Amino acid sequence: MTQDVAEDFADPGFRADPHPRYAQWRAAGPVRRTRLPGGGAEVWLITRYEDARRALSDPRLSKQRAETGTVRSAARPGERNVFGQHMLAFDPPHHTRLRRLVSAAFTARRIEALRPRIEQITTELLDAVAGRDEVDLIDAFAFPLPIQVICELLGVPVADRDAFRAWSDVLVTGDRPRMPEALKALGAYIRGLLARRRADPGDDLLSGLIQVRDEGDRLSEDELSSMVFLLLIAGHETTVNLLGNGVYLLLKERPRWERLRAEPELLPTAIEEFLRFEGPVATATFRVATEDLEIGGQTIAAGDPVMVGLLSAGHDEERFPEAEELRLDRAQNPHLAFGHGVHYCLGAPLARLEAQVAFGQLLSRFPRLALAVPADALAWRPGALIRGLVDLPVRLS
Repeated sequence: MTQDVAEDFADPGFRADPHPRYAQWRAAGPVRRTRLPGGGAEVWLITRYEDARRALSDPRLSKQRAETGTVRSAARPGERNVFGQHMLAFDPPHHTRLRRLVSAAFTARRIEALRPRIEQITTELLDAVAGRDEVDLIDAFAFPLPIQVICELLGVPVADRDAFRAWSDVLVTGDRPRMPEALKALGAYIRGLLARRRADPGDDLLSGLIQVRDEGDRLSEDELSSMVFLLLIAGHETTVNLLGNGVYLLLKERPRWERLRAEPELLPTAIEEFLRFEGPVATATFRVATEDLEIGGQTIAAGDPVMVGLLSAGHDEERFPEAEELRLDRAQNPHLAFGHGVHYCLGAPLARLEAQVAFGQLLSRFPRLALAVPADALAWRPGALIRGLVDLPVRLS
């Protein structure tokens, strides 16, 4: 590594608006070294779209060897961490096996069957705030909607949602001092869930994962715990931030909100544009080079950790015409917000379904929805992985 190290992700200015700096990097150093916040690792960051897309499917960049800075290395020395056995932590062929087994329970039919329940949950959450003048839309709506959906899908008690919201926040923001305790608590919780569901199986995804078989193959106990961990965390974090960021983008410039209300048929393309423009995942999780390779004119040595800048790739002018303009009717939008290649997000259809229902009801029920504070006063969550707001105060009428 030859470039100067800068703690870019820890910079409050970068957190508030990373796009100008990403644009500079794409122009001057599209594959560059950076340091993660909180004393994290030095990594190569890929910022251009074509480089990012190739990196996400390059078998020479291994998920399996990506130990530095991941949950797998967050347990205390000598402790067994059961959360390193999910499909996001492996390369083919082990990844292929895990994804095949999980996909057998996580079917399109099961997801689409959730639509009426998602609509009902959305209605109930909005009913609960309808009489208020002002509300934090993250706390009152964007968080409880996907967390309740994933809880019901998995068969997890919704009453426990605040506990694993706290654990999730520690893990995705990279709060290293608190990670071991969060992992320990979440591990005990998931083991208890699995034991109860084995004793009393139901028609839920967790029971399906326990029972799934493929030619005699099945998930081991650690693989089950790891997959439940991944589904609980990823199953709500992406949608929380998709909803929050999307509402922020619409209300930041009022004509966007009014246009989408007037043309609700644009909602599917608008959601894809939110994903491109201010996607909920800023960077893909770590990969490690298994051999020397070249990306974007930069030599990356075997053993070097690599992060793919999904948010930056979405603003690459070479792939997206007028990339800095949010266009609700952008027809060609091959963004990378859900990844690319074998690790493409299994839950993308669920996130899209939740977003369509949520935005549809918000637009129709609260036509005068507005930010309660200036847009530049909003705080963004720390860490390199997630792109999302801490809170989103809005006026309902």
